[in-house]
Amino acid sequence: MSPSTQRITVGELAARFLEQCGVRAAFGVISIHNMPILDAFHTRQKIRFVSARGEAGACNMADAYARVSGTLGVCVTSTGTGCGNAAGAMVEAITAGTPLLHLTGQIESPFLDRDLGYIHEHPAQLAMLKSVGKDAFRIRNPETALATLREAVRLAQTPPCGPVSIEIPIDVQKMKLDLPADLSPLAVPPVQPNLAAVDQLAERLLSAKRPLLWLGGGARGASAAAQRLVKMGWAVVSSVQGRGIVPEDHPASLGSYNLQKPAEEFYETVDALLAVGTRLRSNETLNYKLKLPATRYRIDANALAHNRGYTSELFVHGDAEITLNALADRLEGRMQIDPKLAADVKRARAEAASLVDGTLGQYVKLKNTLAEVVGKNLWWVRDITLSNSMWGNRAPVLDHPRAGVHALGGGIGQGLAMGVGVAVADAEHQLGRRTVSLCGDGGFMLNVGELACAAQEKANVVFLVMNDQRYGVIKNIQDDIYGSRHAYVELHTPDFAQLCASLQVPHFKLADPATTRDTLQKALAHGNGPVVVEVDMNAWGPFAVKFAGPPKKKEEA
Repeated sequence: MSPSTQRITVGELAARFLEQCGVRAAFGVISIHNMPILDAFHTRQKIRFVSARGEAGACNMADAYARVSGTLGVCVTSTGTGCGNAAGAMVEAITAGTPLLHLTGQIESPFLDRDLGYIHEHPAQLAMLKSVGKDAFRIRNPETALATLREAVRLAQTPPCGPVSIEIPIDVQKMKLDLPADLSPLAVPPVQPNLAAVDQLAERLLSAKRPLLWLGGGARGASAAAQRLVKMGWAVVSSVQGRGIVPEDHPASLGSYNLQKPAEEFYETVDALLAVGTRLRSNETLNYKLKLPATRYRIDANALAHNRGYTSELFVHGDAEITLNALADRLEGRMQIDPKLAADVKRARAEAASLVDGTLGQYVKLKNTLAEVVGKNLWWVRDITLSNSMWGNRAPVLDHPRAGVHALGGGIGQGLAMGVGVAVADAEHQLGRRTVSLCGDGGFMLNVGELACAAQEKANVVFLVMNDQRYGVIKNIQDDIYGSRHAYVELHTPDFAQLCASLQVPHFKLADPATTRDTLQKALAHGNGPVVVEVDMNAWGPFAVKFAGPPKKKEEA
């Protein structure tokens, strides 16, 4: 060894490598099984570590951070039970296609895989992690640590993106190695489309008079390319995950009003649908019964997407941005699009929005006032709650491809932690938008400890807590198909004003719709930490229409 060679621990190697990956913040819970990694974070002071109150929240924070920043999310947990706590959030991250690295500890190597009942051991931890992510690895010695880190990050960032875990036994984290000369991550080149296939797609689309672009989350990097097609006269609609790729106030946009009856009637007039980076998921297609245009094409970086959910006449395997730009190059100046298409889109959008508003009752005031007070310069975070299902997935208008962050997998209780992750991403990357997180009271309580994390981190987020003291959707389902037998849905919730006061978090109670504007303006005026706005739904009254789960075709109801 040269006298000038620096020796570092495997824990420090992980920290230094993440710095080279452009990571600015990581989330987790400190434990005896990850201290070498977190000690390196603390000593080097180049990665902000956010101390969550639980591993599930930490993983949700890292997920949301990655979605908004467009960079790698990082979560650090303990081994055994601590690692297991992150499993549900890992499922959310893989559902959303989030590039995320999960670093977890493991017990000392000599006792691994021996079924000794060693404290903190989970005998099948690696298998569990493989089941909730894209893959999982174990670092067994310092010599293979860098290669494993590189491959895990490469895999997490390779479409379809997702979480990848690495478990590092605590003795291995402490072991030393020579500081590598090169700590750079592996390149992840975008998927290049077959240009002959793009030529073929272009030739088929040239005859289209009323083309429609359906954008999903996989197209978030293709905003400019998608807008080239819209500029030619194409109409556009998005999945909930694809909101804002084309600004939703564009006159050619249906927004994410993708399954309302006026939208379905509009689809019948479309002669070519191009779906890009979307799985056409069940809850956005009436369980795959939504009548989409008969002529369908598809672009996706995941080769397995072809003919999933809906068949397509032609599939192009490729990166959304590269493929759409190549397609636009071949179509610009050559299409003869029906000049009535734009007016028809506008009418369908207005009719769909009016139908949604008609279901909301007094809550339409909350929806509209929020849009007016906050404007479009926001990160719109949502938990799975009644209000999100009824209006939050479609309003307010979003104008940024990463502005919408929601619990895509359908699990409740994730919106609070996601709001923290988004606010941290906004601060660390100086993005300049305001974070608003829509939560139900039941979901909020599931991870309520993360409100303390938000306060400690001064996370700049407004939590809009819809408090009806029950699981509202479940109660509606019980009314719908269980003879109104209400079981296990009523919730004992805290006095949120006292809870917030104990954490030194500002709290506003919104009990009268007439005070909506004033209350929201006061809440948004706070700019140095979290704020809770509690909407007293029992005082506001019910929605005009009951929401009892994802809509289905009548013959399936």
